[in-house]
Parts: sequence; C-alpha cells; structure tokens
Amino acid sequence: MRSINENSVGFVETKFYSCCEPPNELILSSGEKLGPITIAYETYGTLNKDKSNAILIFHALTGDAHAAGFHKGDNKPGWWDNMIGPNKAFDTEKYFIICSNVIGSCKGSTGPSSIDPKTKKPYGLSFPIVTINDMVATQKKLIDHLGIKKLLSTAGGSMGGMQALSWSVLFPEYLDSAIIIATNTIHTPQQIAFHEVARQAIKADPDWQNGDYYGKSIPARGLAVARMMGHITYMSDKSMQEKFGRRLQNKEKLGYDFSSDFEIENYLKHRGDSFVQRFDANSWLYLSKALDYFDLSEGKKLSDVFSRSLLKFLVISFTSDWLYPPYQTKQIVKALKVNEIDVSNIEIDASYGHDSFLVETEDQSRLIEHFLKRVTKEQ
Repeated sequence: MRSINENSVGFVETKFYSCCEPPNELILSSGEKLGPITIAYETYGTLNKDKSNAILIFHALTGDAHAAGFHKGDNKPGWWDNMIGPNKAFDTEKYFIICSNVIGSCKGSTGPSSIDPKTKKPYGLSFPIVTINDMVATQKKLIDHLGIKKLLSTAGGSMGGMQALSWSVLFPEYLDSAIIIATNTIHTPQQIAFHEVARQAIKADPDWQNGDYYGKSIPARGLAVARMMGHITYMSDKSMQEKFGRRLQNKEKLGYDFSSDFEIENYLKHRGDSFVQRFDANSWLYLSKALDYFDLSEGKKLSDVFSRSLLKFLVISFTSDWLYPPYQTKQIVKALKVNEIDVSNIEIDASYGHDSFLVETEDQSRLIEHFLKRVTKEQ
C-alpha cells in the first residue's frame, strides 16, 4: 500500500444520501420523474462553525465522488488528489471539500445500472434521460442535507465545468464564486459528433442487447472503442508526439499486417480494455447525451443568463485543448464582462490537451489558491 504523506487527506470513505422518495420524486428536465435517488459523495477537511468554507467539486464524464485520498485496500488516489489536500489548491486545512457522483453514472449514485424499485431489476434503458441541470438539482439537495446555506465556491473541469456553470445560473444566491475549467456553455456539432460515433460503437456491439445486458456478457468491445475515441480527444497532437511518436511496440520493423505495430495503438487498446472493467456502457450513453443536451443559455443571449449573478468567477483554459478550445471559454468571459461581473480569465500554456486540467496542476493550483484566498477575504 502506498504510504500516506502529510499533504494527503489520507484514508476516506464514500458516503450515501437518499432523497426524492415517492411521491416527492425529482421532476427532470424531460418532465419525467425520478425517485428514490441515491447520491454517493465524499468530503475532505472540516466544515467550520458558520459553515462558510464549503466548496463543491464536480467530476468529468467518467469520474466519481472519489476526488482525493485513498480507499482502504486501494493503492489508487482520488482523481484530483494532486489538487485537494493540506497545502494544495483546495486546502483541506482551510476548506471543507465535497464531491458527489452525478446521477446517471455507475459509481454509487442512481443510474441505469441501479435497481428499479418497481421491477426489482436494473433500469437499463428504462432509466430516464438526465441533464446537467438535473445533476445540479440533486447536488443542491445534498448541500441542503449537509446544512450548508451558501457555498464558498464550486469548481470543475470538462463536464464538471458545465455543472459549475449550471450552479451559477440556477442557484447564484447559494454560492460566492465559481471556478470554470476547460469547458463550454453548449456542445458544438463537432463535440456532439465525437460522442455519437462512440455511442454507435457501443450500440453496434451485439452484447449491448438494447441496454439489457446486466447479468450477461457486457458490450466490452463497443465500450472499449468508445473509450479509445474519447481518449484521443482528451490528448493533443503534441502530447501524443512526445509520448509515443511513431515508435513500434515490441518489434523492430513494420509487420505489414493488421496487428498493432505502433505504441499508440497498444496504448489506446489498453485504455479501452481497462475502462470496461470500471464503467458501465449505458452510463456512458446517458452521460454523453447529457453533455450534448447542455445549453446554458437555452435560446437566450448568453450574457442575459448571468444578469442576476453577483458571483466572482475564475475561468481557466489550456492552449492545447482542442476538445474545449480556449475560444469557447472566452465567450463565457465576454458574457460575464458585459454584466460587469468580477471574472479572472487565464489561458495556461500546456501540451497535455484537454486532460491538462487533471495533470497540469502547478499553474492551475497557484491560480485557484490565490482566487480562493481573495473570495474568502471578501466574503
């Protein structure tokens, strides 16, 4: 087991909160009802006496509530462990950090692999479509359950950034600030296209069986290909060149056949094959659709949706991110400035592509640390 250093939150446990029991189900964006709902979440640090130091962290598409520290018996740290802990960007000596798994996922919160209380079987495709706003609605219920009247901040990258944006529009009076990282206010046709190809790969797998594969063979090949497609968009041309180039895998010359010659081919196969062991294919379909449906302005001018906001914003993008390129975050900044909202916009020079928000943490940490200090001081 990896040793726990002084800058780690140490061993943590996932907690569960249940809500929306019938007849008080959650009314979804689609008009359908969902309930009961279970929300998996973790917390790090200590909530202060007046409950004014809470920060809600959001994960990306395939993430979970385990953002920092270690689970007993598991050597893998939380997905943002390099950002959350004592003396880190989200300093647990100062702040109370909360991270919950979104509904529609398969990491403890209610999703298509959960048991439908009506049928006593997994929901499968009978699970209703959920949106980013629906995820945020359940998070608000969790924050109410924890007795927190106002969040110091919200923060997330990619799909997490969309949740932070949604919070800033739906519940601006319940938070002081928002940290928006590597995201967009609406999916472009190209972003939707990548997701649709991946969804088709899953649905083309004979083992998908129209989503009714639980207890049977899972659509492993289709899900692996979907992950391979997604992972390409998370990297950059430069990072691929630096990490793999055109190096051959376990051979000295080209095979001139359809086996995997290049390191990058084997890397993508490994990423796909390992992914199917930890994630549900139906959840991938549902969450990717939630991303594609996201439209913060919903037909209005983007500047108008921020008109009643009094929040402070930190907006971060990365030069090599071609999935959510910097011009998209600049549109967010422009809409905020039209409303004379306090916003800091930083574009970080990084070669890791979209994944920079997970791995390029040095500059990101300094920015977030100073931003949170200022927000705390001006509370």
